Amino acid sequence: MSVRVDKWLQVARVFKTRSQATKACTLSRVRVNGERTKAHRNLVIGDHVEVEIGDWTRVLEVRELHDKPLPKKEASRVYEDLSPPRPKPDAMERLMRKTPVLRERGAGRPTKRDRRRIEKLRGG
Repeated sequence: MSVRVDKWLQVARVFKTRSQATKACTLSRVRVNGERTKAHRNLVIGDHVEVEIGDWTRVLEVRELHDKPLPKKEASRVYEDLSPPRPKPDAMERLMRKTPVLRERGAGRPTKRDRRRIEKLRGG
């Protein structure tokens, strides 16, 4: 039995959807046995799958082949995780991801509508 890489990555819950797994393969973020792969490549038991997720590379060894999603508790049995520990996030990156400071409505530069009202009050 063999299963497509993108299907297996979804079953193993590396990606939430198959389309995300396919996109990762297209962007060369997935390697099988050290070689870049396409989404349609078939996996066999014993293959090593490397997935780049941000600055972390997950290394998984295929233990079981399934093409239908499994319950979350059973998903981890389809692979053996050989990945290094996930790096701690950089404090600066975390600050950059925060939403900008919200201003109250009307604070800051006047809008075009506000400028028209100001000019009307000034008599211009």
